[in-house]
Amino acid sequence: MIDKIVEKVIGLFRSRSKRGIEKYGTTLEDGDLTLEEWLQHLQEEVMDAALYIEKIKSIINEEKNKQSD
Repeated sequence: MIDKIVEKVIGLFRSRSKRGIEKYGTTLEDGDLTLEEWLQHLQEEVMDAALYIEKIKSIINEEKNKQSD
């Protein structure tokens, strides 16, 4: 049995990895960042995720308000 959702996510990871390698010329495996630099990257990604969540919530609320009018 194959989980199509898992396969889709794997494909997304592969695509993202390819774009990163093309853009930065290196892989995560080869990355020579310090632990603090890795943590900084992670923090920035998590902060971006929080912003995306808030935007999606506002879109959902706008749609709910339109439906209740």
